[in-house]
Amino acid sequence: MAFLSRPAAQAGEFGAIARHALTVLAGQMAVMAFGLTDTIVAGRYSDASLAALSIGSAVYVSIYVALTGVIQSLLPVWAQQHGGQQREALGRSVRQSVYLWLLASLFGVLLLLAPGPLLRVMQVPMPMQAEVGAYLRILAAALPFALMFRIYGTLNQSLGRPVLVTWLQLASLVVKLPLSVWLALGGGPVPAMGAVGCAWATLIVYMLMAGVSLALLRWQPLYREYGLWRRIEPPHGPTLAAFARLGVPAGLSYLVDVTSLTLMALFIARQGTVPTAAHQIAASMVGMLYMVPLSLAIATSARVGYWLGAVQPERARQAVGTGMKTTACLAVGLAGVLFFARGAIAGLYTGNPAVAALAASLLGWVAFFHLGDAIQCFCAFVLRCWRITVSTFVVYALMLWGVGLGGGYALAYTGLFGPARQSPQAFWMAGGSALWLTALAFSTMLALTLRRRA
Repeated sequence: MAFLSRPAAQAGEFGAIARHALTVLAGQMAVMAFGLTDTIVAGRYSDASLAALSIGSAVYVSIYVALTGVIQSLLPVWAQQHGGQQREALGRSVRQSVYLWLLASLFGVLLLLAPGPLLRVMQVPMPMQAEVGAYLRILAAALPFALMFRIYGTLNQSLGRPVLVTWLQLASLVVKLPLSVWLALGGGPVPAMGAVGCAWATLIVYMLMAGVSLALLRWQPLYREYGLWRRIEPPHGPTLAAFARLGVPAGLSYLVDVTSLTLMALFIARQGTVPTAAHQIAASMVGMLYMVPLSLAIATSARVGYWLGAVQPERARQAVGTGMKTTACLAVGLAGVLFFARGAIAGLYTGNPAVAALAASLLGWVAFFHLGDAIQCFCAFVLRCWRITVSTFVVYALMLWGVGLGGGYALAYTGLFGPARQSPQAFWMAGGSALWLTALAFSTMLALTLRRRA
């Protein structure tokens, strides 16, 4: 693409994106540690509790990530208002986002409070459904606080000031670790609660994070000029409709993305314990590697939105080029390290030789998977700066569900280009191919958009 070879106008653009991305990455890794902590603690309590947490967290994450995508899509809107020095408009837009938060919270809570049909479709055993249901009921109470904090995070990212968000995320991890251990394993007057205890810890931590973020919005001088605490206006139809046009397709894209991995795990589970364990190792690496392009995508889209709002489209193009080059270089580097160290990395996860050998072979495909994943993630975020979301959702659905899951299922169980493989490799081959096609489609869309707007 032509914009890949365009040099950045100044090193300052790279510095701004890199600083923003590194700050976001630190916070994202802290949030990822939430789930890792709960997994380890629940596993120490009992295998049944770990299984309940695995199923419950899959349901919760699918809903939470989709709703997070709706809110995160406001980043380019607020970044453009920030770049255009539209302080009052930005304040009004943030106040209108309260109605979006209410709708998203209500929708998510209702889904989490009635998970029965979904659990039956997933064929969760009846004895386990009780603990999974209790786990999800507590997380239903946590969801509004988590989404409230996401609004605070999105606002800060749009202003190019993510450091306060990251400090809150890192501090919350310090609270989450001992709290999960105490409530899950018990101690003193508190009985051991297993996965349910982990859910209580999550609720308490998100309540604290939301409370502190509200206090910062009220008292930090950084936000004073936006008048965020003026009396909230009645719902403004055109503003909320614009939020929906941007947020609903973005949220659905997030849902397709996360469920493609969730459904892949369910399809692989029928192959037995060793393939399932090896797949879990591969999926864990995908999650960690994804944080790097995600952080760069957030940082770049904030810069692009800022320059578009400041009516400097050439600077926006330069930010895209800088962000794309950085994302591509890091993706190649990380994929290379993973490919050549795949055996050693698999050995860190397990002492079972069969699981380690299969996981090492899957990590080779994860390297291929990550290259496509990094580029498509970056392009999808930046395209939202030009309000391109519906077409990206359509591409996601066709590629990730159609080519990725459908192709993987055909390779593994029905035979495609030969006999059925009966291996998780089939799904990673198809999933990686789907992401490469998605990356090609998105980068083409981005190049055409930049050319049209030149």
